[in-house]
Formats: sequence, structure tokens, C-alpha cells
Amino acid sequence: MTETPFTRYAALHARSLRDPQGFWGEAAREIDWIEPARKIFDPSMGLYGRWFAGAVVNTCYNALDRQVAGGRADQVALIHDSPLTNTVTKFTYAQMLDEVKTLAAIMQDFGVAKGDRVILYMPMVPEAMIAMLACARIGAVHSVVFGGFASKELASRIDDAQPKLIFSASCGLEPGRIVGYKPLLDEAIRLSQSKPDACIILQRPQQICDLVNGRDHDWSDLRAKAIAAKKSADCVPVLATDPLYILYTSGTTGIPKGVVRDNGGHLVALKWSMFNLYGVKPGEVWWCGSDIGWVVGHSYIIYAPLFHGATSIMYEGKPIGTPDAGAFWRVISQHKAVAFFTAPTAFRAIKKEDPDGSFIPKYDLSKFRTLFLAGERADPPTVEWAEKHLGRPVIDHWWQTETGWCIAGNPVGVGILPVKHGSPTVPMPGYQVEIVDEASKPVPAGKMGSIVIKLPLPPACLPTLWKQDERCKEAYFTEFPGYYKTSDAGYKDGDGYVFVMGRTDDIINVAGHRLSTGGMEEILASHPDVAECAVLGIRDSIKGEVPCGFLVLKAGVQKPCADIERDVVALVRDKIGPVAAFKLAITVGRLPKTRSGKILRGTIKKIADGDAWAMPATIEDPKALDEIKAALVGRV
Repeated sequence: MTETPFTRYAALHARSLRDPQGFWGEAAREIDWIEPARKIFDPSMGLYGRWFAGAVVNTCYNALDRQVAGGRADQVALIHDSPLTNTVTKFTYAQMLDEVKTLAAIMQDFGVAKGDRVILYMPMVPEAMIAMLACARIGAVHSVVFGGFASKELASRIDDAQPKLIFSASCGLEPGRIVGYKPLLDEAIRLSQSKPDACIILQRPQQICDLVNGRDHDWSDLRAKAIAAKKSADCVPVLATDPLYILYTSGTTGIPKGVVRDNGGHLVALKWSMFNLYGVKPGEVWWCGSDIGWVVGHSYIIYAPLFHGATSIMYEGKPIGTPDAGAFWRVISQHKAVAFFTAPTAFRAIKKEDPDGSFIPKYDLSKFRTLFLAGERADPPTVEWAEKHLGRPVIDHWWQTETGWCIAGNPVGVGILPVKHGSPTVPMPGYQVEIVDEASKPVPAGKMGSIVIKLPLPPACLPTLWKQDERCKEAYFTEFPGYYKTSDAGYKDGDGYVFVMGRTDDIINVAGHRLSTGGMEEILASHPDVAECAVLGIRDSIKGEVPCGFLVLKAGVQKPCADIERDVVALVRDKIGPVAAFKLAITVGRLPKTRSGKILRGTIKKIADGDAWAMPATIEDPKALDEIKAALVGRV
């Protein structure tokens, strides 16, 4: 039989499920171990087993030291591109290693040792990467809290992680404004029961802050003194199963959920993914346009590119407004990136501002091969727009904070599979993805259900929540015994392609019919005047719930909003039928989003239903919710 990309993928995936120890043991040869694993997988450990039991390793060594020793000392490791400060800064692998050794020694002077927690509350600056790698170097467990997070949310994370040390900065930057971080940090420490021994503060020239005597220390002063004293820290060996970091998932009620990432499995899976999934070779330039506060930024700005010997771009800017809708193409062109990974919402913003893609031909994208999208569902019209104007593969893929890397994707390095719009393609090695009903019984192809992953999860996925084994079990492993609950809903087609149609909360029940809001959003987004949309179920006294669509129109649309709203109602009726009960579409200037670009559907629903709601901690602009409230007056 002739080998095709699909048969090659199918054999690879089947082997990963049939012989996981052999598959991941082979992948682990790409990592430098201090001591090899006693067992590649030990089912007797942890909540569902642990990967690389007994192995000893150091994550920072694999990111930096071995790259320098292997001939990459003078290759650029990090390009920091900040249109907000009009600067581009580059660090070679050797320079990055020197900075990390120095900062790690400073941390040791503050008494930070293996297993101690360190919180980073940082903007998108190179020092954030240096601090994360310095933690990994000495076996400290870092927890990055998204910069600009409200004091109350930061305080809850301080209390949960109980850090010995906090890294922060005087400020973060947004287009047209400076966000003072230090007052937020001071208030968070005041609110928290657990107090750090010290804070190391990066003074940014855009806004200098006051330092608290006895607690706060100036980053650049400490660095200068440490360099003068020739201070340097060696790598500290840790177990593969020791935690590398804690990352708190969004959610502001009660004790936060701290997803734990271990050292060994994370190294192996992320190294495997850089070529096999993303098609990037060592030495090439890669750009992940996330923030270090989110899991995507951890995995694909900081760690995976360096494990692989690639060059990583860190971008302090926006898809539009810094200075225009050509910002992304400028970065790709200037730094010769071969692949780019961002959120669909960024592309919807560009499409809204530049519907004809007029900025794209202005830049030399000859090195650029592939665009990857993840973070929320990539609606087909946005994917089609990007394909049409870029003339390159646009690859949606699906993953979660809890998994740390891709669950379902299109393995570009193995061989790109046919793209089906609306699908993130197929499960990656180690993921046995199934669609089940409420009784945990598999459902036929094409039928909607809960998406679950058969245990054990592959390397890099969460072994537990920080100090909360029981909560982890309850949240992820109890409802569907023998499976990890993704809390996403969708289906698989006859070819095994996965279709993620939204969170299980986004499946609405209209008079007994389970309907996907994601499917309706696809239809709304197909209208030529619609740049972006969100559909959610709002309370109805007769049907239980009915769908309501919010539309953001493309720049320059002249057609009356009421006409477009009538058009999309007719489209849904035509494509899904009267069963959808879709009668309400509302045009708004923008959709309220988190800073990572996710639409705040839950908050919009509470406003529409008249329920009590709280301002989400991660919201980008609170005024967007006032606009939603105003738009709903007289409509619901």
C-alpha cells in the first residue's frame, strides 16, 4: 500500500496507544537526562500514573546549556519585539544562559531552593523568560500570573502557592496607556495571608515605582552587583515527576485551580511537538503570539522552541493598533518567521479592520510557511479568509491549560493532512479521544456528545492540581470513569476528525433539542458583512433557552444593522431550520473579551438573563460590558 500522510499519521497514533512506553521512550532520547527513567510509565503513581518515574533531569539545562554546548552559542534564542516601546532586542543562547545563571544565583542568595515557589507578575519582557528559566535551573516552581490581573486574584494565587519570592515590574504597556503593576502587587500582598520574603522589581523607564524598604529590591541593581561578583548558579537535578510550574486556570470563585506541570513529560512532549506537529526545524525562527501568562506562552514562547534549538519571538504589541492591521505581517517579515501561532480572535480583529487583506502584500512573507490557530474555536469563515489572503496552510488545533500541548491537531512535520474547516483535525499521539453520552457510552460518528480522553493522559498533561488531589479527581476524572473530562462538546466524523463545537456549557437546550452555539456562529460568521460573532443561550419561559447572536460588523459596512440582523436570522433558519428558534441577532461595536482574546460568553449570558454577575478579573476593557447592557435594552 502506498504511504500517504494519513497512513503515516494513523500508524504513528496507533503505535502511541498500543505501545505508549515504546513510543514515548523513543521520543525521550531527544532529551538529555541526568539519570534515565526507572519506568517510562508507572501506573501505580499519582492519580492515573506518572511518566518517566525515577528519571532525573533539569529543564533549563535542556533549554540552554545543551544548546550552547551543541554549537548554538551564537544563534539567537530570543527576539523581543515591542512596538509599544519601539525596540527590538535579541539574545543569543550564550547570552540567555549567562543572564539565567546570574539571576538563578541571585535567587539562591534570597534563600530560594528546590521546591520553593516563585510568582512572576510580569509584562511581556525578556526578563520574564529569564526568570522562568532561572527558576527551572535551581528547581524552584514558578507560577506566572498574567500581568495586570486584579489584586484580589493575585492575592488568591499568592495564598495558594505561598511563594518565597515574587518577580514583578513597575508597569506594563497597552496601546495609549501605562498599567501600573506595583500598586496592584502591593495591594495583593496586603490582602494575602501568605507574605513573600522579597520582591524583585524591574523598573521600566515608562513608569518608575517606589520600592518598599526591606522587601522590594531593584532588579538591575541586583544584576549589576551579581555580575561584578561573578555570581553564577549551576543546574540543580530534579526528578522528572517534580513540578516545573503551577499555572492557575481562569476562574475567580473560591480557591483557584493550580494546574501542575512536571519536568520530564513536559520536556519530552514539547520537544516532540516542535517538528512533528509544527514542522519547525532547529535554527528556524518561530513566533507564538500569546502572552507568557497563559499556557500557550509557557509552552511555545518559553520552553518548546528552546528545547528544540529554534529562535523564539516574544511580541509586546497587538494585532491591530500597534500601529495598524499589518503589525503581524511586519513581525513575520522582519524576523523571517517560518511559522506563527496565535488565537482566532486576533485574526477576526485583523479581518474586521482590513477585510480585503490589503496589508498582507506589503510585506515579504517568503519564509513564512504555516499559520496555526488555537485558544478558542476557529470559525471556518475566519480560516477561509486567512487561507485566501495568505495563500498558505491555516491549521486549527485544540488544547487546554490542563494538557499543556495539543490534543487534536494537524501534524505538519509528519505530513500535513487535508484540512476540514471547523475541525482541529485528529488526535495527537497518546490522546485516545472519544465522544460519549451522559452514561459514558461512546456515540456514533457524527453525533454530538461530551469529548473525553481515555486515561492515562500522555506526557506533559497535568498529573494533579497544586495541593488538591481530591479536587483534581472530582473536576476531571469522576464524571466519566476511566476518562479525563475535557468539558468540551463535539463529535468525530467518519474519518476520525474531531469537531469541537464549544464548551459543554455552550450546548444549549432549546425545547429538548441539544444545539451547538458553535454551529450557529459558523453560519453567522459566513455573512459577508460580519467580522465576528458570538451566540449564546438566553433564558426563555417557554423553550427553556433560545439562542441570541451578537454581531460585530466589518469596517466600512454601509448596510443598515437591522437588515444584516434579519439576514443572519434567515441564514440560521435556512441552514439549521426552525428547530434552532433563532430569532434574535444584535449588532454591537465589539465583544467583551479576556486579555487572551476569549469572548466572555458566560458574563454576556448573565447580563442578558438579568442574573447577578461580577466583573471578570481577566477582562480587557470593562466598558465593553456596558455596551452589551445598552445593546440589550428593549431587545430581551
